[in-house]
Amino acid sequence: MTRERQLVATFVEVADTLVDDFDVIDLLHTLAERCVQLLDVDAAGIMLIDQRGHLRAAAASTENARLVELFELQTDAGPCIDCCRSGEPVINADLDAHAERWPRFAEAARSSGFVAVHALPLRLRETIIGALNLFSEGEGAIGDQDKSLARALADVATIGILQQRSVHQGRVLTDQLQHALNSRVVVEQAKGILAERHNLSVTEAYGRLRRHARDHNLKVSELAGRLVQGESLPDG
Repeated sequence: MTRERQLVATFVEVADTLVDDFDVIDLLHTLAERCVQLLDVDAAGIMLIDQRGHLRAAAASTENARLVELFELQTDAGPCIDCCRSGEPVINADLDAHAERWPRFAEAARSSGFVAVHALPLRLRETIIGALNLFSEGEGAIGDQDKSLARALADVATIGILQQRSVHQGRVLTDQLQHALNSRVVVEQAKGILAERHNLSVTEAYGRLRRHARDHNLKVSELAGRLVQGESLPDG
């Protein structure tokens, strides 16, 4: 499939997802994966701001990216942090060149095999609700075309989250984001259960969880909650 067809397919997939009571976490994971497919990057992650104004990891295309994002949050320093505070994107940030700016983050990201990072705000006018992180393992800057496409994907993520607010008029945005982030904790627990139970990697476990949820018309968070409560998957 050509890149243009992949792009069209991605936006069609997202449009089909934005229905009443859709699964925000699954949408964000889908967008993180599509970023890797469409852009000249090797991993992607999405962070959201919770009801207390704190950034939290919401989705990632790989386990390495998720762990680097968690480290960034723990140290309160890195491209995503700067991006959310300033509202401006961080593009083509070479980790060696920014070692003094984010010393601990740069070291952790390099240890995971990344050499450059990018961050774009999830923003609508003056409202910033999170950021999209992109990680590169090879040298070389992303070009203008990839920058524009990354911006479009970040906008799609923002629209998807804000869409939930319009569907549920009685809820404020921060409550919805908090619910999505709380669901993420349950999903992480379910991934660990499946990984241990079936001797899988965490990435493989999450893939099975998502496939099973889709095959049985369930939300990923709903299925994860059942597993955490001790239930087995209906098909074993």
